[in-house]
Amino acid sequence: MPDRLMLLDSASLYFRAFYGVPDTVKAPDGTPVNAVRGFLDIIAKLVTTYEPTRLVACWDDDWRPQWRVDLIPSYKAHRVAEIVAGGHDVEVVPDPLEVQVPMIRETLDALRIPIAGATDYEADDVIGTLATTATIPVDIVTGDRDLFQLVDDGRDVRVIYTARGMSNLDVITGDVVTKKCGVRPDQYADFATLRGDTSDGLPGVSGVGEKTAASLLSQHDDLAGIIAAAEAGEGMSAGLRSKILAALPYLEVAPRVVAVARDLDITVTGDDLTPLDPPATETARELAERWALGGSMDRVLAAIGVEDA
Repeated sequence: MPDRLMLLDSASLYFRAFYGVPDTVKAPDGTPVNAVRGFLDIIAKLVTTYEPTRLVACWDDDWRPQWRVDLIPSYKAHRVAEIVAGGHDVEVVPDPLEVQVPMIRETLDALRIPIAGATDYEADDVIGTLATTATIPVDIVTGDRDLFQLVDDGRDVRVIYTARGMSNLDVITGDVVTKKCGVRPDQYADFATLRGDTSDGLPGVSGVGEKTAASLLSQHDDLAGIIAAAEAGEGMSAGLRSKILAALPYLEVAPRVVAVARDLDITVTGDDLTPLDPPATETARELAERWALGGSMDRVLAAIGVEDA
């Protein structure tokens, strides 16, 4: 089997698991475990379907980095449950999910699936770095279309897109990005900057939607070319030119917020997806019994090659 690295956008997946499995699923002590079970089922399906040889759970060590907020104060502001002075803001997370996040991490540790994060950076940035520095093909599993900017057909980096659910996964290659959005993957960050994204609190350029953003990039190639054309008064209508010029303060900072980091100092060890040794398997089964994870743990163990799973 050829080597292939799979990078999990962990928060994207455990939120999907939480809302996809009934909250009546609980451990014997009454603790909800629907997100834990759903997350394990997601991993089992992904490993079985796409056969990665390496797997990394990428983590938000800071889901709303202050340096991004300093550039665009509205960045993810609508998701803030509590502002913590001098610390990380608290994200709006349902209580039944919040209690399960440490359980998910403990389960990943038991399965020896490495968890990778970086101080002051989001999982997207960890994914960007690992995908860029990988020397083997990469599958990025996420429901976040911003990661389309990492697609690279030449290096066989693709996105397994979960937006339509785990039963309708989309494999996003360069051709698919172009067909869906009208831009190349290397233009996607500029496209997202122009269009904006309400889910991330990015205002975009007023009056510029996806079609206009794609058209501008088709004509001028990148954001720098668009700004140069607007300043020169060439290659666009007067109305569109005025919109670009009015948005220059935003356009000066937004690309740094939208672009994922690709050069963080991240070391991941133990990421070979091989059958667990007996002590690790025993630990995984102990967690399965303690939290009533049932067939979900069995399916993960079978997917990674543990006999009699």
